[in-house]
Amino acid sequence: MYNIRKVTDDITWIGVSDRRLALFENIFPIKRGVSYNSYVLLDEQTVLFDTVDASVAGQFFENLEAALEGRSLDYLIVNHMEPDHCAMIGDIVRRYPAVKIVGNTKTFGMMNQFFGTDFSERSVVVKEGDTLSAGKHTLHFVMAPMVHWPEAMVTYDDVDKVLFSADGFGSFGALNGNVFADEVDFDRDWLDDARRYYTNIVGKYGASVQTLLKKAAGLEIAVICPLHGPIWRENLSYILEKYQKWSTYEAEDQAVVIMYASMYGNTASAADALAGALAVRGVKKIAVYDVSNAHVSELISEIFRASHLVFAAPTYNAGIYPVMENLLSDMKALAVQKKTVAVMENGTWAPTAAKQVKEKISEMKDMTILDTGLTIKSAMHADQKAELDALADAIVNSMV
Repeated sequence: MYNIRKVTDDITWIGVSDRRLALFENIFPIKRGVSYNSYVLLDEQTVLFDTVDASVAGQFFENLEAALEGRSLDYLIVNHMEPDHCAMIGDIVRRYPAVKIVGNTKTFGMMNQFFGTDFSERSVVVKEGDTLSAGKHTLHFVMAPMVHWPEAMVTYDDVDKVLFSADGFGSFGALNGNVFADEVDFDRDWLDDARRYYTNIVGKYGASVQTLLKKAAGLEIAVICPLHGPIWRENLSYILEKYQKWSTYEAEDQAVVIMYASMYGNTASAADALAGALAVRGVKKIAVYDVSNAHVSELISEIFRASHLVFAAPTYNAGIYPVMENLLSDMKALAVQKKTVAVMENGTWAPTAAKQVKEKISEMKDMTILDTGLTIKSAMHADQKAELDALADAIVNSMV
């Protein structure tokens, strides 16, 4: 049975949700699944905006046929060539042999890599500022390189003021009938997944996102149609403001996130003691994570959210405890910046983790490392309370 929703009188959502997939890109846990969004425009010409992942092909084609209302397909616009959005291109060509495929030069280069052909006999190559008339609707093409692949582009419909935003403004999470952001409690149920999606998938490319946001500011946008997650047709400033913060690496919250690694519980105990000391000093929204048990994508999301970070790690083989070292490497790869950082270390005979953690943090841009730290030898005892209080005071004073 088909499942479609009208976005405007002429544009229909024909996406499909996958609740069986456990790992997005075989890396990121998605407990609530994911949606693959695709859209159809009915005008004098019919236009399909992107396809879906191969895993949901059956439902997708039911939806497409229902949305086309017996008509053939004239154009397929490929905004993004990642396989979860382009897997059905070959099937589209076989089902609709007259279809023309619209993309930029890099799009067709990747298409050849994936499929062994660039469909040159039916390709329409576009560049920045080009347009395509579907009848009363004129579609404008805006290049969005490195958001988050080099061929990415977005398409703007100047009649219904709809931006087809590719992977921009997307989110993890399956759509459950309510396909619009105003039909759900986005702040409560979707924000964490939207942040985790952005920070881990797109987070490295903040400058590229900024470029796209500046281009979008010149357009009158009433609806944002992303390739994953809810469609935005109300309160667009909410998600635009989030993207402004995330892409400039500004914290959403003045808050402290404590991330610890602990072999036998002693470093964990010290991390909890610091959280308690901060709470006594009036700090709110404190979050504490065991990096061995929290997925790195969740930690990265929290690192983007908060202004202040604390890393607490034991020394391991004269280095940093491996899961903590992996987290620091991921932070560098995703261009984390503009954070205030404190470091705690533990070591029974030769604690050296703090020095090495600070070295890795110093390789990141615009990071403030507090001079005050805490060294534990095996376990923290009551005689170190003054040191703990000094660290808590230093963190609180840096938040003023």
